Amino acid sequence: MGGFGPAIPLLQADQGTTGAIAGLHGTALGLASLVAGALNSRVVHRFGRYRSAWLGISIFLFGALFFVTLSTPVQTITSIFFAGIGMSMAIANTITYLAGHYGDQSPQALSQNNGITSLFNIFGTITIGLLAATAVSWRLGLLACFPFAAILYLTMGKTHTPEHIPDVDGHQRGPLPKYYWFAWVGLVFAIGSEFAIIFWSAALIRERTGIDPALATTLMLAFPLGMFLGRWFGAYVAPNRTVDFRLKLFLILQLIGFLLLWSSRAPLFSLVSLLIAGVGTSMQFILSTNRLLRFSGGKEDLAMGYASLAAGIAIAGSPFLLGAIADELGIVKAFLIVPIFMASAFAIVLAVPVKSLLKEAK
Repeated sequence: MGGFGPAIPLLQADQGTTGAIAGLHGTALGLASLVAGALNSRVVHRFGRYRSAWLGISIFLFGALFFVTLSTPVQTITSIFFAGIGMSMAIANTITYLAGHYGDQSPQALSQNNGITSLFNIFGTITIGLLAATAVSWRLGLLACFPFAAILYLTMGKTHTPEHIPDVDGHQRGPLPKYYWFAWVGLVFAIGSEFAIIFWSAALIRERTGIDPALATTLMLAFPLGMFLGRWFGAYVAPNRTVDFRLKLFLILQLIGFLLLWSSRAPLFSLVSLLIAGVGTSMQFILSTNRLLRFSGGKEDLAMGYASLAAGIAIAGSPFLLGAIADELGIVKAFLIVPIFMASAFAIVLAVPVKSLLKEAK
């Protein structure tokens, strides 16, 4: 799925639509995340976290297949909606499953798990970028998810079957602490900045440097590469400092990379800027969800379900908003909403640190 975001300008060119219509694919992903978040605690109660993750993978494959084979905007938007439901379900339950499995080592495990994800994002971006420069449809690059899913199932899925006994009290429900919701808003802004960069940076690079769409999409591989490096090694950055300190550090680094990208007029400089922005973005999701789990009051599955809602709002709103603004003001000016998202996320971490939970407990 990693190559889909950078390929939005390619999809827009194929279908001959406006930026706002192309951005609706991001909106569909966001709405899918909302649906997955609303269902998550019930699905986990019935199947357990591990099987729920596999259910998500299966739904994702279904949506990806129809995205590749169908052509009109209504069809591709609908296909991405189903793919997004599965993707959100798989991500949420992978995080909670690994967090429970690794205990005190979960920050490092989750960071490196997301690092592997970014490595495959690089593969997706390269594949789609290379196909875009040929007579072969770039959408066929998404079919790479099928053999990888098959390999995962044959090497692990068939043998790893953890026991799951549904809680007699039913799925997790009820209110979450007030600090959780402040942190939740911060996650919306963090994910909003990430997906604005993912979906529209290729268009910004094309506008600033004048290179062709295929090369601009290929240059986007620097962002997931930065994400991989940041997630794999980010667990070792200031390990003795608080989760809030580390999140603020990565937000600042993301802002630096973005400002360099926004001002760049050379393809090589844009690539380096995307790499820096990717490193800065890399740890934000895992650190933000770590904050949500700490604020959850013991309702981790419910908290991650609502985290999918936060992701849904951000993914649905951010690319569409940026695309709509770009139709009116141009992509360069439209991109100025991204540092506003970053600053808002930073302000919320400052206003609601994790230590506020400790004060409330006392």
